[in-house]
Amino acid sequence: MATTRQPIRSPVDAVFDVVADPRTYPRWLVGARDIRAVDAGWPAPGAQFHHRVGVAGPFTVADSTQCRRVERPTLLELEVRVRPFGRGRVVFTFADLGDGVTEVVVDEVPIGSLRPFTPLLELPAALRNRRSLRRLTALLERGVARPR
Repeated sequence: MATTRQPIRSPVDAVFDVVADPRTYPRWLVGARDIRAVDAGWPAPGAQFHHRVGVAGPFTVADSTQCRRVERPTLLELEVRVRPFGRGRVVFTFADLGDGVTEVVVDEVPIGSLRPFTPLLELPAALRNRRSLRRLTALLERGVARPR
């Protein structure tokens, strides 16, 4: 399992709200290209959002992410899909460290047919998540990542 941690100088509720709003993902999540639709009940368990992901130019894949569990403002668990490549489970946890600082922890693990490849995917996932959390930190600390 790839685990990444990042302190962010922003209150836990504000950090949770941005991470729980998929419309912010193209601004901070590496690989997120656009959000095509969000279920009205998001982020309730079972609700989905539909996205397009990719690494460069026109090479993108349309798929969806489903909320598996939410405990506002401390936990958001998602099942991500990028077919035909596979699925993953991503758990965001949020801890109030005091003085307006929140620690975000991202645990990501492949599931389904990708599970046997976990050891090979850990490093790329950790690098991607580290970069994503740095981008999230920059948005939040500049005060420009307010959810819509």
